Amino acid sequence: MNQSHHGILAAGNFIVDQVKIIDAYPQEDMLATILDQSQSNGGGSYNVLKNLSAMKAGFPLAACGVIGTDPHGQWIHDDCLKHNIDVTQLHRSNEYATSYTDAMTVQSTGRRTFFHQRGANAIFHQRHCDLNNTNARILHLGYLMLLDHMDQFAADGRTHAAHLLDAATRAGLETSVDMVSTEHPQFREIAISSMRYTDHLMINEIEASRVLHRAIAADDATALQQAARDLIDLGVRRTVTIHTVHGAVAINHKREQCIQASLKIPHGFSKGATGAGDAFAAGLLYGLNENLTLSECLHIATCTAACSLSHATPSQGILPLAECLQLATEFGYVSFS
Repeated sequence: MNQSHHGILAAGNFIVDQVKIIDAYPQEDMLATILDQSQSNGGGSYNVLKNLSAMKAGFPLAACGVIGTDPHGQWIHDDCLKHNIDVTQLHRSNEYATSYTDAMTVQSTGRRTFFHQRGANAIFHQRHCDLNNTNARILHLGYLMLLDHMDQFAADGRTHAAHLLDAATRAGLETSVDMVSTEHPQFREIAISSMRYTDHLMINEIEASRVLHRAIAADDATALQQAARDLIDLGVRRTVTIHTVHGAVAINHKREQCIQASLKIPHGFSKGATGAGDAFAAGLLYGLNENLTLSECLHIATCTAACSLSHATPSQGILPLAECLQLATEFGYVSFS
């Protein structure tokens, strides 16, 4: 790593989320009532940057992706500027519309279902990243399985995402990767292609199950730790973190492990889980950029994820870091072992 580098360059999905709170999820041909709706940031890279901004991170934040020239694209551009996110590498396409998602959240449960328009994210390419014109420490790429071009395999058998991560390493950056939970037919192959160029892998138990081709229970810390070890063995260079609703486990390249239980969320606090995984990733990246211990990183990530639950959108529930951490004192922890 170049010691002069500091901050996060987040590359990949930049999406406008149309968050709709509904009374119930309907069967086909039936009707549900929309109780409330709002527009917000969406996508792994965009959410992480907005969350770090809300946390008052004291280091540079920069966006790298493709948006359209439509009103949604302008909204993303202006929103990034408003939150002190560098948009130098946020490119505009005249041919593709800005990606958007309709996120349907059931009011009583907080469970959500997504309807996604891939849009300009589908053409995101390594050429959109000027890795020699950034002072960032970490390139965070999100999400694998939702970036059409990056998920394709090049002639040498590696994905284009692997090529980007390799180039970032050669440019002196650390690399971080997140995925999206999907039934992609090449999920394992795409994931493994990038792992040898990934310093920090942060995924949930569903995605870990897809890579490892076995069921992994979200509340079984022992099984999650074994999964993290297996992912390190597949080539991840520094850390693997697996997060679930119950807690998180992490392991580094020295095989040092730690476990962190989730906060005990009081009744009525959660307004929706949309973006909670990205809030976790933002907390983890904060700690990694600040050279904190793996245990400290997990604690921050758990608190930021909990804080995000206070609002139905991905980032509007996030508070400055000290206030996120205060939730641990107020709420305590669930049982997780």
